[in-house]
Amino acid sequence: MRAVSETGAHIGALYLLDQDGLVLSMNTAMGFPAAVAKAWARIRMSMRMPMTVSLRERRPVWTADREDLARQFPGVALAMPYNFAVVTAPILCGGAARGALLLLLPATRDSGPGQHVLDVMERACKDMGELLQQADRLGRPVRPRPRPRILAPFRSQQDDPAVSAEAAMAALECLNGLPEGYCALDVDGRVTFLSAPASGLLDTTAAEMVGKRPWEVLPWLADPPHEDSYRAAVLGHQITFFTAQRPDGQWLAFQLFPTPSGLSVRITPSTMARDPAHVMPDPVVSRQISGAALYDMLQLASSLSQAATVQDVIDLVADQIIPVFDVKGLAILTAEGGRLRVAATRGYSPEGVAEMRRRAPCAPHAPELPLITGEPAFFANERELLDVYPDAGRYDGMAAWALLPLHSSGGPIGTLVLAYGSPHRFTQDERTTLTSLAGLMAQALERARLYDAKHRLAQTLQASLLPRALPVIPGLEVAARYLPATQGIDIGGDFYDLIHLDDGQAAAVIGDVQGHDTNAAALMGQVRTAIHAHATSGASAGEVLSHTNRLLIDLSPNRFTSCLYISLDLRDGSACVASAGHLPALLRRPGRPTEIVESTPGLLLGIDPAAEYPTSQLDLPPGSVLTLYTDGLIEAPGVDLGDAIDGLARRLTRHGGLPLARLADRLVDPAEGVGYRADDVAVLLLSPVNPSPTDATPDGPGHDDPPPEG
Repeated sequence: MRAVSETGAHIGALYLLDQDGLVLSMNTAMGFPAAVAKAWARIRMSMRMPMTVSLRERRPVWTADREDLARQFPGVALAMPYNFAVVTAPILCGGAARGALLLLLPATRDSGPGQHVLDVMERACKDMGELLQQADRLGRPVRPRPRPRILAPFRSQQDDPAVSAEAAMAALECLNGLPEGYCALDVDGRVTFLSAPASGLLDTTAAEMVGKRPWEVLPWLADPPHEDSYRAAVLGHQITFFTAQRPDGQWLAFQLFPTPSGLSVRITPSTMARDPAHVMPDPVVSRQISGAALYDMLQLASSLSQAATVQDVIDLVADQIIPVFDVKGLAILTAEGGRLRVAATRGYSPEGVAEMRRRAPCAPHAPELPLITGEPAFFANERELLDVYPDAGRYDGMAAWALLPLHSSGGPIGTLVLAYGSPHRFTQDERTTLTSLAGLMAQALERARLYDAKHRLAQTLQASLLPRALPVIPGLEVAARYLPATQGIDIGGDFYDLIHLDDGQAAAVIGDVQGHDTNAAALMGQVRTAIHAHATSGASAGEVLSHTNRLLIDLSPNRFTSCLYISLDLRDGSACVASAGHLPALLRRPGRPTEIVESTPGLLLGIDPAAEYPTSQLDLPPGSVLTLYTDGLIEAPGVDLGDAIDGLARRLTRHGGLPLARLADRLVDPAEGVGYRADDVAVLLLSPVNPSPTDATPDGPGHDDPPPEG
């Protein structure tokens, strides 16, 4: 690939977009280790990665080093914790997005890739776009390969096979005459050359090693940090170092030098790892630490992707970060009205939190705050913190801090503050990992805040569709409860209503519309309205369901609704029951156990326009309790529906002496089995009482106006 050689990149890849425009597939790559290329072979356009952003926004994307990568693409930085620069550019064909060109270069502090690199990539992308367009015209469109083609690195134009063979012999004699050992690895880690001293130090032979990865032949090299050093050298194109102990106790030092075709490795005897004075400088120590932290951060990243609420995000981050990084305190500051607010804390004393809350709302953002600049800030001790923020307060004796900005696609969300109990010098690996963490957390917080907003909207809509207060009907005591499902944010279809008809007459209804979405909620509102209209027009119980059924088929032919309608005559203590496939009501008469109200259920509403709904009569003496409910109250995995109804009947008998409002609370009490709810719960309790003058007043006793939620 010309772009690789002309830009000085050590790794390059060409990505093509699939026909559906959903997936970028690696078509050709150079310099990528096969395992890494496999992991990056297919990338969904919905993912936030340099290639996808470049293609979506039709512009080059640049990250200067791993810290810059962690700020812009935290997920990529966690998966590839190596120091390299990234530049990508889109490939357009006739104005249409077709792919992207990716280059990895040595890390730099430059703010951009440089005009030369941009010119080379623009020319390469233009040429590839024209080739793709030409192939389209010829009727042979280029499609992504099932597996990427891995190209060998470019050979120097000055290479002469005849000269190279002679030079190679001289080089071999030179290397074999040195006391240290040398070997060469290709980009996949396979040995391509091993000097005689290296064979002696490794206690093996070239015949055993060539063509294999060192850790496949020598088990004592099969340590993840050693392979991590190899990846850092190949991907970051930087010199790395580690020590390893042979089975006989001898320590060897390995220095890995990147080359265009892989790595050159220098092997020497070492006492470094056995000398306490030299243990800390050994890079393998910090890399082992970072590897453990990386594993925990990947676990956290996986968990964050499933966090539903803001509190879930806060709890997950606190639970992972505090033990992994030995953090003493954690705080999340959010931006509200141009000021910082303390949204959550962990590890601080109540007094420290109170002081933090007292100070934070009073100080508007300073221009240099990480929240505004987007740059993380690390303070190893109090002096460093006060140099930048002279007015900063110390809470609970904290002695070192990391201030990590939380930025989403919509702008700044807040700042994550990590505090340490003693002075702490942040390593480069820690800075990068924590910066990546902040990026992942910001994305999770953005999703969670959207979830919370949708959840509040769903609850508000649900509450608006249910009766805010049931009518006061002389001679009838009522109580109702509604609990939304604890799973998801969808709007439920459960509903109930109490309708005041003529003097001494009323109607109670409960039902469940199929589905948990806005369409189900809207239909639920229409069903309630229809039932109310037909009931007040004088229709009988069966006629109310028949008329509503035909309307429902016209409104939404693919939605079904269960419904139980009961008309009450409080003057003679009777009731008429009609059911459209709903769960049976339960009745507890004074001094008797609760029984199931037997009726002949008709079809669910919305199935057959000619369906009829038979009715049955029921005696309802004063002091009786009639219970209407939806399946969310009783259904549980592995429990037979009939057994569940019998269990509810026993509970009603057991608690039958309670006032109606307290009985309703007891039925939906988590201690009674209604905890985690996969479905909504609606309960309507009715009890005829002997009318008294006070019953006719709006505030009369015996009526419980239910809130939208329990």
